[in-house]
Amino acid sequence: MEIVKLYPECKDNIWGGVKLKEKYGKQTDKDPVAESWELSFHKDGPTRLENGATLQDTATEQDLGKNCKDFPFFPMLAKLIDAKQDLSVQVHPSDAYALKNENSFGKTEMWYIVEAEKGAGIYLGFKRDVTKAEYETAIKNHTLTDLLNFFEVQAGECYFIPSGTIHAIGSGCLICEIQQNSNLTYRVYDYGRKDKNGKERELHVEKALKVTALEKYEYDPLSIATAQGELLGISRYFTTTAVCVSGEKSLFVDKNTFKCVTCVSGEGTIDGKKVTLGDSWFVPAGSGEVLLTGNMHLIAYEVRKYYVGIDLGGTFIKGGIVDDLGNIIYEDKAPTESDKGAEQVAENIAALVKKLLAKVGLGTDDVEGIGMGVPGMIDSKNGNVIYSNNLAWKDFAIGPKVAALTGLRVKIANDANVAALGEVKFGVAKGYENAILLTLGTGVGGGIVVDGKLVEGNKSAGAELGHAVIVAGGEQCTCGRKGCLEAYASATAIIRDTKRAMEANPNSKMWEIGALDKVTGKTAFDYKDVDEYAKAVVDRYIANLACGITNFANIFRPEVVILGGGVCAQGDELVKPLQVQLNKELFAGELGPQVPIVIAQLGNSAGLLGGAALLME
Repeated sequence: MEIVKLYPECKDNIWGGVKLKEKYGKQTDKDPVAESWELSFHKDGPTRLENGATLQDTATEQDLGKNCKDFPFFPMLAKLIDAKQDLSVQVHPSDAYALKNENSFGKTEMWYIVEAEKGAGIYLGFKRDVTKAEYETAIKNHTLTDLLNFFEVQAGECYFIPSGTIHAIGSGCLICEIQQNSNLTYRVYDYGRKDKNGKERELHVEKALKVTALEKYEYDPLSIATAQGELLGISRYFTTTAVCVSGEKSLFVDKNTFKCVTCVSGEGTIDGKKVTLGDSWFVPAGSGEVLLTGNMHLIAYEVRKYYVGIDLGGTFIKGGIVDDLGNIIYEDKAPTESDKGAEQVAENIAALVKKLLAKVGLGTDDVEGIGMGVPGMIDSKNGNVIYSNNLAWKDFAIGPKVAALTGLRVKIANDANVAALGEVKFGVAKGYENAILLTLGTGVGGGIVVDGKLVEGNKSAGAELGHAVIVAGGEQCTCGRKGCLEAYASATAIIRDTKRAMEANPNSKMWEIGALDKVTGKTAFDYKDVDEYAKAVVDRYIANLACGITNFANIFRPEVVILGGGVCAQGDELVKPLQVQLNKELFAGELGPQVPIVIAQLGNSAGLLGGAALLME
């Protein structure tokens, strides 16, 4: 499909006004015009194209994107709503209740306030915790609104309404509503209003009493700046972003999902086609960069997938909500507290996950699961930590434990492997299928990605690249062997060798730092251009590291070798001589595919993003 303008189904509910027809360009004979269903595959009002065909019958699976394939039917519905009068006080059931009792999905929704007359507002949730009896009595006595929060609203505000939250749109509001693809509503109070036939509209009190959340409602709007605009609301069914165009702006539409945009102010163009106030346009998945011009405010909605990424460290647990493009929506951290035992660490992870989900308004059904990088020898298939020196664990099933605490699917892997996967999926090696990662820190960690997947070995105990011997009988390694790459290429190793050079050469300029205890992994690099002993340390370090890299390159012939860790702050001073040596020693030289060496770019986010990527394999 090309980018197409949408022609909505309009509804003439008794509470509606005339703005959608007179100001927002809706072409309909209905009066009033309460709603226009801008993007709808629902049988009660399918969206059509200029030729009269429905979008549902025209758009292919490829046009919708693969993120829609996991749903039994199209997941979302978008509307413009003009409330001349107050709408009924109502509640929508959850999926679980609706599927069991109504043969339908439930309804979570969000409201973007397009216009609001002075004093206009909405009812949303209870002011305080209430009992079922209080709720029922208030309905009978027509005092329900006394228990509810009333928010006086302004244009540009956004409110997220999870299923089970009691609510009502007040008169004077014009709203862009993005919701689940459901028309299931339980009406509990309608101000004694009568329909066109003089009858009071049906109430659904008994059902509403079963599904309404009775806890105090806390308004905590989501507002996160992204490259596309301001992220307003997310769920597994829809992701909504406010996009401001002033001049030119690029809208990126990847192959995972379509995008639909509704113009709520101003005018402009999309892909050269004129956009006016109230227009909605469908952009097929995989359209790539789409040019927007003019001065307009758009509400964009799409279907994204979300994951929880966890990077478990010895001191802190870092976690974040990550989408399927590798954008970190929100991140936070919590103390690991490994000294209090493995069970406490699992509880801390679960508490952090709960906090992350709550902050962005996601439920457990909205995310694909938890992906976690853990230091040590990991049985990733069973979610078990066989041994972790950093955490002082032996044989602890962290994956099943966190799954039980959170109700989410959990997948774990060694932290270095996870970092490698993060760089391949979202970092410096994005677009490659085969890569080697070496992290040059206190030790030397390794990660191998082949055909886009981690290579972990039997029971995930392999890929210990730092413990490949490069000098038989050489320096003692912490693993018990001698001559391992880690004993020559870690930051610990270069600090050791720098100290040795200084002790053996009292006239070395490196003594300008004052004392041996001030030596760092960069000391020799800082002095290599002015001190022959420093240069010798750096040259030996690069030669040893190049030896290890060449070994791995000859075994796996990756498309790229990625270097991470503190030593990599040296940049080209490290990479260029390494590349020269690798090119010289690589098997078959120029006759075979070349192997570039690059510096990792995700930094402290590699573990978090790699954790999420475990669930995307």
